[in-house]
Amino acid sequence: MSQLALPLDWAPGPSGDRFLVGPSNARAVEMLERWRDWPRPAGLLTGPPRSGRSLLARVFARRTGAEVIDDAESADEAVIFHAWNRAVADGRPLLIVADMGPPAWAVALPDLRSRLGASAAIAIEAPDDALARSLVTLAFERRGLAADPTLVEWIATHAERSHASLLDAAVLLDRAAMERRRRPTIALAREVLTGSPA
Repeated sequence: MSQLALPLDWAPGPSGDRFLVGPSNARAVEMLERWRDWPRPAGLLTGPPRSGRSLLARVFARRTGAEVIDDAESADEAVIFHAWNRAVADGRPLLIVADMGPPAWAVALPDLRSRLGASAAIAIEAPDDALARSLVTLAFERRGLAADPTLVEWIATHAERSHASLLDAAVLLDRAAMERRRRPTIALAREVLTGSPA
């Protein structure tokens, strides 16, 4: 399993959650490490649901003292606007976390829209092959299941290529195995994930 190691100062959060690094998110980690190189001390971190963006933001805040606004699409735009201005004035980093940036995120305040456009754009992409396998393995470990490499590979190849689907696949498979009093197998995974009979 080719997985990049997190730098030592990007250690897991207090909850023990791990942020797995692969080619699809390594650039985001690198940009957070080099936040002093941003044009302004404000960054917009975007990524798919359950991609670890909130965990990454918490680690960044712990490491740098940054202010973080998570689920920014639901936050008061005036609050984000004033936080952005404060970050620029004080030099304390601000990390705004959202599903997507504008224009997909329909920001009503023109001044906030322009400030978001001037922020460092930090994106977590859909999982690559290596990260897909790592996410399935992690999901198995969380449920106390043996992560059989052949089964992990099958799920990583056949499940929808999203963080949420890959993490949920192990949960669905574990539940189905318990209900049928069977061990998790590729045949059962095929039935659970594709609807094809085992």
